Amino acid sequence: MAGGWRPMLAEDLDRVAEIAAVGFPDHFEGRDCFENRLALSPAGCFVLQTAQGLEGYLVAYPWRVDAAPPLNTLIETIPGDAGVMYLHDLALTPAVRGQGWSRPAVAAVLDLAQAGDWPTVALVAVNDAAGFWRGHGFAVREAPGMADKLASYGPDARYMTRPV
Repeated sequence: MAGGWRPMLAEDLDRVAEIAAVGFPDHFEGRDCFENRLALSPAGCFVLQTAQGLEGYLVAYPWRVDAAPPLNTLIETIPGDAGVMYLHDLALTPAVRGQGWSRPAVAAVLDLAQAGDWPTVALVAVNDAAGFWRGHGFAVREAPGMADKLASYGPDARYMTRPV
């Protein structure tokens, strides 16, 4: 496999937004959302660079326990009471899915969480992806009030966590 994950740069954002539109057509987030996350947590933003170009991205940042930011919203700052590393998005183009690229991406987030002393990585699984995330060691967490917080993510959304 040629290529690999590297830090996201500002010049990658147009392609990141294109990949997001393909990977999450029912969960739109605009370029400004990714620009916002890159500014807030550059260490948690990666792109998959292959011989064909950028074929994936990952965005993660510290966030509150048992919470998920609303879709396509800008956040002012990382919350002072953040308690988890939140894996906001992992998206791969159809051209590279199934080639093992998600494993090193998830490993990078776990390393980031460990380095920042975050005991848990959390995410919201959409597009019936809970099984995919279970394969990466995540489990559904039924937390009080999460159903309301997940409403904008769709009926199949599941809040999932994994200890570091």
